[in-house]
Amino acid sequence: MNQLPTGETIEKAVLLAGRAPSLHNSQPWHWTFDGHTLRLFAVPERMLPATDTSGRQLLISCGIALDHLRTAMAVAGWRVHLARFPDPNRREHLVNITFEPARIITDGDRDRADAILRRHTDRLPFQEPTGWPDFEEVLRSTFDPSDATLDVLGDDSRPTLARASEMSAALRRYDAGYHAELQWWTGHAIADAGVPSEALVAQEERQRVGVSRKFPSTTGGRRGEVTEDHSKILVLSTDRDTPAELLRCGEVLSTVLLECTLAGFATCPLTHLTEVPRSRAVVRELIGHSGLPQVLIRVGIAPEAQRNGPATPRRPLSEILDMPESGRTL
Repeated sequence: MNQLPTGETIEKAVLLAGRAPSLHNSQPWHWTFDGHTLRLFAVPERMLPATDTSGRQLLISCGIALDHLRTAMAVAGWRVHLARFPDPNRREHLVNITFEPARIITDGDRDRADAILRRHTDRLPFQEPTGWPDFEEVLRSTFDPSDATLDVLGDDSRPTLARASEMSAALRRYDAGYHAELQWWTGHAIADAGVPSEALVAQEERQRVGVSRKFPSTTGGRRGEVTEDHSKILVLSTDRDTPAELLRCGEVLSTVLLECTLAGFATCPLTHLTEVPRSRAVVRELIGHSGLPQVLIRVGIAPEAQRNGPATPRRPLSEILDMPESGRTL
């Protein structure tokens, strides 16, 4: 077997990694491959400064894409070695990735890669996930707890979370920059990025969830048989807000989303509750330890007929990958 992956293998893996979720589907990542090393860069121009004021979500999004890339390379028969933040003078240079042939491709590798294509963000209310205690035990075994702390909030926390969600919206009511970003990135087609209207929810649907971000209004009336959201709400936290911890948190988030998809659960990441200091403090109080909440995830069951949600657009390969060896660069 060749000791280095081909350019075609890298292209396929990067395309699959590009299915990673990101804030308002901004896809703030870029890759380069020189025939030996694959490099991941954050793209500051794709940061949403009014929503993601510190750039935390940009790094978390890139971490999700990184773990998706690891999954894509595993199913192609490669194991990866990561050197994070290799250039202290260029902080947007996140990772250098080198490869070695895998001894075996497992069924788990294949299943997780398939889950990337099946996963989507579902903003509608969920039924309660079945068999949760056993699944939670398995889920916790799939990532290093030093990379992020996972807490599962009790049902009694939902009223407090709902109030915090409303508070985050109220505190931003007159934030013109935030609302301009929200209008720009959601509800209409923006080439190969953004959140299309069919992926949003109506006001009545949002009220049944109770903890969702307020997106621009859309028509709805879907999933009426789920009169109240019964999802489990997970919180991923880190010790600090350092770039390295945020990147690793994104990698853990990728694992959580894909493992939930494999189990037949629907998911919806929530970050608006951690964007505003006051609502983030509420979440921190609910988890009951000193960690800094980074992202919440609703996990539940969508009715069988509604599990295949609309696919959000993705940037073409030419916008997210440079391969100088092939003569193709931006």
